[in-house]
Amino acid sequence: MDFDFTKEQQDIRKAAREFAEKEFSEVGRECDINEEFPFDVWKKACELGLIGCFIPEEYGGAGYGVTEHCCIMEKFWRVDPGCGQCMSSATMGAEVIEMFGAEDQKRAYLTPLVLGKQLMGIAITEPDSGSDALSASTIATRDGDDYIMKGHKTFITNGDIGNFLVVFCVTNPEEKGHRDRFSMIIVETDRAGYESNKLVDKLGIRASNTSEVWFNDVRVPCKNLVGKEGFGAKYLMEFFNRTRIMVAAAGVGLAQGAMEKAIRHIKERQQFGKPLAEFQVNRFKIAEMGTMIEAARNLTYKAATMVDKGIIDPGQVAMAKWFAAWVAVRSADEALQMHGGYGYFGDYDISRFYRDAKVLEIYEGAKEIEKELVAKSLLKRQF
Repeated sequence: MDFDFTKEQQDIRKAAREFAEKEFSEVGRECDINEEFPFDVWKKACELGLIGCFIPEEYGGAGYGVTEHCCIMEKFWRVDPGCGQCMSSATMGAEVIEMFGAEDQKRAYLTPLVLGKQLMGIAITEPDSGSDALSASTIATRDGDDYIMKGHKTFITNGDIGNFLVVFCVTNPEEKGHRDRFSMIIVETDRAGYESNKLVDKLGIRASNTSEVWFNDVRVPCKNLVGKEGFGAKYLMEFFNRTRIMVAAAGVGLAQGAMEKAIRHIKERQQFGKPLAEFQVNRFKIAEMGTMIEAARNLTYKAATMVDKGIIDPGQVAMAKWFAAWVAVRSADEALQMHGGYGYFGDYDISRFYRDAKVLEIYEGAKEIEKELVAKSLLKRQF
């Protein structure tokens, strides 16, 4: 009942699944407990071309589209969401450079990501600007051939271990509208004035590095500006129109993995003299989960193939992201319920899936934001 994948896409899915089953199973639980990024696994994934597959071939990538990237993310998250997030976030923000960066920026920053030599992130969220990204106040002031950056970002993936970040910031504070106010600037994390603090004790995806970062008068050359000054808000929306599909694929993968764990458990666990799989209540749960997952998968890959064809529909992207995340949360909840008391303990991986699922409804656009985008798109249409 899979989406209509090409032979090459089927091969990519198979390779990603085999890699994840071999590598993630060894370290997933330990990385979650210790809140550690699996560096060795990440480097192996880079060697196999599973990291940054969307990066063009001239910069070391495979030159695949959003659909192929989704194929990899779905299979990664199916096996271990924490490790899956680490792999997907290793190139977080590279889309901005790939789409809008100068040639020298692409060669300098994209190639090391594919080779497993560098990690990156994108710095958008601030303590007082979560869903309202356009209220960001981190500012980069022009000073000759440099920008001087000052501000505070939070919930930044790889902020404590990455080599550089793409920073969403104010460059034209006199502009009142968002159209000309913001820019995207690459900031290397070894620059004087850059400070980070790892955030710990997250509910889920604990292997993934999340940090607060400060820009204390960080001096950055103007050549690090991505694209045109004042186009940052536009670039941010284009970024989300691709990465939200990745979140949807992650949700499909997590939901699939949770359902498979539940099926294995109810086939093996006996109660009242027969396997749990023979009780109608559990059979109905599996039927509902499987149907929802199939619907989420089709929504996700429809959005992905549209983008690969050059059709950007924010409403379709938001629909896939919201629904797939909802399916992941509900599937993880039902799967844990079918495990009973055993599912509540860490010895059973379903508890980790349950914890990891919730973030899918929060980052890259909270579910309420996604619903608003869907409604806005539908209300514009002529029926």
